[in-house]
Parts: sequence; structure tokens; C-alpha cells
Amino acid sequence: MTSATHRSAEEIGRTATGPRELPPLGEQRAAADLAHTDTVLGNGLRVLAVRKPNVPMVELRMAIPFAGDDPAHPATAEVLAETIATGTRRRDRVAIDTELALIGGDLGTAVDPEHLSVSASSLASGLPTLLDVLADVLTEASYVDNEVRRESDRIVERLAVARTQPRVIAREALQRHRYGDHPYTREVPKPEDVAQVTPEAVRALHASAVLPRGSVLVLVGDLDPDAVIGDLERALSAWASEKAARELPALPVLRGGELLLVPRAGAVQSQLRLSAQSLPRTDPRYPALQLANLAFGGYFSSRLVENIREDKGYTYSAHSGFEFTGQNATVQVEADTANEVTAAALLETRYELGRLGLVPPTDADVESVRQYAIGSLLIGASSQAGLASQLLGLAAVGLGVEWLNGHPGRVAAVTTEEVAQAALDFFAPSRFTGVVVGDAETLAPQLTALGGVTVESTGS
Repeated sequence: MTSATHRSAEEIGRTATGPRELPPLGEQRAAADLAHTDTVLGNGLRVLAVRKPNVPMVELRMAIPFAGDDPAHPATAEVLAETIATGTRRRDRVAIDTELALIGGDLGTAVDPEHLSVSASSLASGLPTLLDVLADVLTEASYVDNEVRRESDRIVERLAVARTQPRVIAREALQRHRYGDHPYTREVPKPEDVAQVTPEAVRALHASAVLPRGSVLVLVGDLDPDAVIGDLERALSAWASEKAARELPALPVLRGGELLLVPRAGAVQSQLRLSAQSLPRTDPRYPALQLANLAFGGYFSSRLVENIREDKGYTYSAHSGFEFTGQNATVQVEADTANEVTAAALLETRYELGRLGLVPPTDADVESVRQYAIGSLLIGASSQAGLASQLLGLAAVGLGVEWLNGHPGRVAAVTTEEVAQAALDFFAPSRFTGVVVGDAETLAPQLTALGGVTVESTGS
């Protein structure tokens, strides 16, 4: 029989003799104290190779800057990402899949407004084959007509469903509200645009945009970091261009302001999305801001979760976290709520934002989030795949293993006072803007009465 009595996170953390004490934070070891090579190939591709031989595998991650101004670019890029590995001059789809299967490997691609990304893996003994397949895809992708048409049809169906999902609608609304018509906002192509993409357009985009100069490749696994550079030089020698891959234009600085209520008639739930300008990982204050974010809403025992999920039951999931785009950084706050408590959830969220600066985390709070931050980083770097993904995100902004190695120490050195200052400087409610997506007829009276919310015109 379960108890009907609700226990708060604080009560769960107590014993009959008092609060559960956190064990002391031990001496911090490096997140990735591994042999590595960080260099640029002759074709302009930056390569970060790391030896991590805990299993006889290799993980490969690549990011190619892939921005475009053409309104048709997102749709064409989506088709390219889905068809780039469906055939080359030397291999058809079956041959590619068969060769990868024989080395215990796979290869996948994805695209967003900033990058075309490649994710692959194989047995360490199969790395030469993996690199040969990768080079073939990068230089000889054929985009045969029937493959492009088939994948385009599948993308149209998938996007038609995706664009009805509340989270996708909320994300698109937030992007428009934050950045207007900046190319970064074009994350989900329109199905009708994808339906118009031709094989010729995909081939032309590949020739002009799938370029090594300015791109990043990360290899992590059972490998020799120095020797693999020569293997890459040979494998990718035909992938060359004097042009550089196209970077996304810089995002404007995000200013605080009113929230926009975006109508979604008949919706029984609302999506609350707040956003404010933050700090890049290279800023000396970033470790303190990272801990302030965790205390606010970055993990389950945070203030926001305790308030609007555990205490009041307004939402099943509330969260805050960072979004890094080039050298830009923002912090996002997210919660989905039932209509009848949306205004109350917004009120409590604003309250917790203000309270973080005015009643900052205590020494015990900071120690708790410090352990969470360092532990999460070390766990993420413990696997080959996790380390490769972490390093790709860092390498895309010019960082590498040295930054990852040093970050636990930087987090360990943060003081409670520095966290308090970061909370006051970056989590003030006035710094945030954002959207509420939901049924305007139901939500508008309470939200506009609460203040700081305007209703989007249905004619806009």
C-alpha cells in the first residue's frame, strides 16, 4: 500500500537523525586524460584523434558548417543528409551497408541550420574500411533519382507529423520570437518545400557545401592518434577545395522582453519556453554560471523542479539548460503545463528566477550541484561515444581535450559567492524573453493580467 502523503525532495534527503550528508568531493582527475593529437590536415579539415582503448572500437564524429541563405536550403539540406550515404560511384546502398556490417559499423548523417553532422563507428580493425566508405560518401555521393525521390517522400511524411507536435511548434515559435528570420530559425523544413527538391539541386548543394576546410572530425577509440592522422590524409586526399565550409552568421544578442502568447486553438496543454543571453564555455565565469543553472533548474533536485513539479504538481517535467551556437550561448527554461495552471506556473517560474539571485544557493547547495556537474562530465566522457560527442561540440568552437581536462578543476574551484553573483547577473527575470504556446482564448485573460505577456496576432 502506497502512502498518500507527498514527500518533498528535502524530506526524501533526510534520515531519522537529520539530513543525509554529501560525501566530500575528492581530488579531481581529468575528464579525458588520454593520449591525443589535434591537428589540421592539408585539405583544411581539423582532426582530433584520442586513444581510448577500453573496447576494440572506434567512434567517429564530424561536423561540416552548413549554413545557407536560400529559402530552399533547409529542404535541400534535409534531403542531402538523408541520401548522402545511399550510393556512390563505386558503391550502391546495399554495398555500403554490407561493408559497414562486416566491420561491425554504421554511419548516419543529420543536418541542422548550423552543421551537417556525420556519426559513425566500427571495430578498430575495420577503421580503414570505415574511412574508405566515408571518403567515398564525401567525394562521390551519386544521389540517384529514385533514391532522392524515395527519401524525399519519407521526409515529407515525417515532417508532416513532426510539425503537428507541440514541442516542435513551441521550438519554432521561440526561434521566430528570439531571432526573427535569421537562418538559424529554419530548423524544420516545410513538407511542401521538400517535395519540390530535385536530385540536381541536391548534387549542386553537395558540390558547393560539403567541404573540408573549416570542418571538424573527431576519432575516439582503440587507435594510435599519431598514426591515424596519416591514414586520414591518405583516405581523404580527394576531398579538397580552396573554399571553406559556410559558417552560420552570428546570432544577435538576446534581449529581455515580453513573452509572446502564440495561439494554438483547442490545445489542452501549454508549452512555456523562456530564454536569455548566457556565456560561452570559454568565459572565465562559465563554471559559476553552470552551477547556478543546475541549482535553478538543471537537475531533478533543483529549485524549479521542486517548486512547480514536486510541490505544486503543475508539470511533469521542468528543466533549464544551455544552448551553444557558434560563439553564442543562451539559457533556456522549459515546462509543459495544463491550461488551468499555465499562468500559475509562469508566476512561480519568474519567482524562482528572482529568488535565485536574491536568496542565492547556500554552501551545501553549491556543493551538491558541483558534485553533479563533475560527475556528469566524467560519466559522459567514460565511453568512447560519449567522449567523441563531447569533443565534437567543443572542437566546433575551437576547444579540445585540454578544455575538457581542465573543466573539473575549474568547477571545483568555484566559490559560493561566485555562484551567487552569476545567479544575480544572468537569471534576473527581466533578462528573459520567450513564448507560451497554447489556447489563447483560455490563457490570454490570466496571462495578460499577470503582465509581461502579449498575444500574437492571428494575422501575423
